[in-house]
Amino acid sequence: MCRKLRFILTIAAAAGVGFTAPALADGIKVGMITTLSGGGSSLGIDIRDGFELALKQGGGKLGGVPVQLIVSDDARKPEVAKQIADRMIKSDKVDIMTGIVWSNLAMAVVPGVTRGGTFYISPNAGPSALAGKMCNENYFNVAWQNDNLHEAMGQHVSDKGFKNVYILAPNYPAGKDALAGFKRFYKGGLAGEVYTKLGQKDYAAEISALRAANPDAVFFFLPGGMGINFLKQYAQAGLNDEIPLFGPAFSFDETILGPVGDAAVGVYNSSQWNADIENAANRAFVADFIAEHGRRPSLYASQGYDAARLIGSALAAVKGDMSNKSAFRLALTKADFESVRGNFRFGANHHPIQDIYIRQVYRNEQGELTNKIVGKVFSDHQDAYAKDCIM
Repeated sequence: MCRKLRFILTIAAAAGVGFTAPALADGIKVGMITTLSGGGSSLGIDIRDGFELALKQGGGKLGGVPVQLIVSDDARKPEVAKQIADRMIKSDKVDIMTGIVWSNLAMAVVPGVTRGGTFYISPNAGPSALAGKMCNENYFNVAWQNDNLHEAMGQHVSDKGFKNVYILAPNYPAGKDALAGFKRFYKGGLAGEVYTKLGQKDYAAEISALRAANPDAVFFFLPGGMGINFLKQYAQAGLNDEIPLFGPAFSFDETILGPVGDAAVGVYNSSQWNADIENAANRAFVADFIAEHGRRPSLYASQGYDAARLIGSALAAVKGDMSNKSAFRLALTKADFESVRGNFRFGANHHPIQDIYIRQVYRNEQGELTNKIVGKVFSDHQDAYAKDCIM
């Protein structure tokens, strides 16, 4: 995308309005609702940039089919996301929707969108309700079900022999899923279980209570700016050398490591993706993303990229004709694309079955803080809610 177009898109997003990227006539319309301003905006920006990279690689097409991408900023507000979704469906008449970062926004938007017959491809939020009893044939999650990375860390912490862990996460659907997932595979006791305010900035009270509980380890899920603040305050309290930290990739991704600095070095985290996964699709994605944006891609960028490539695979299968929704749905289910993760397929509830790894934060040869894979916890891992999904 040229700099002029990027500038226009950024201004439109900051103003909270939609922007329609140029596309060929009669193209498929994809509506992207994501967080581009305020707290957590780095996550939405990376999802958008990953998706747009796939679109640019295809010359404005996905699967050889012209695609018109309409991007709007939800500002991390459910009511704004719902208004945008309504406009995109009724006025823009989008064929597919994607982009939502936060699970509370997904719960506000996705059920109505999919019941109305519009396809929704999630590049991030994977609340348990949408994987289980509220699953829908038009809903696909290309990232993970919320519990998955936390389940892997629960297993890893148990494997390492920790028996008295303090756990905390924000008080919203993904936070509750996170701690439920961790506890599903962690075999020890809990020194404490705390739910913080979504968007919280000051963790002095939580860190004081944590210190008093005297755990042998801490597991936390605090994405975006929440994680940055917590990690800095944890280090400032002098706890880095006393109580080891563990978390999911969301708390130790590229968007967080720079602002946090050396406080994150050596910490282990769980992820289904990393830049050092060796396959052709991932090598090309990482190189092209760095060339396009001058920064290393994050987990969120990889998910936006895979979401676009999934859509492209299905559009190619139906030759761009979405009038037969059953055929398009079947093509999505097959997930016939090369994921940057390597092994990837959908379960019966349209959520991924995939490998999950342990990463460690380190400084590479260029002095950049990043992650390297140091082990695998699960192979072909499926979420716990698929059994409750009836389509």
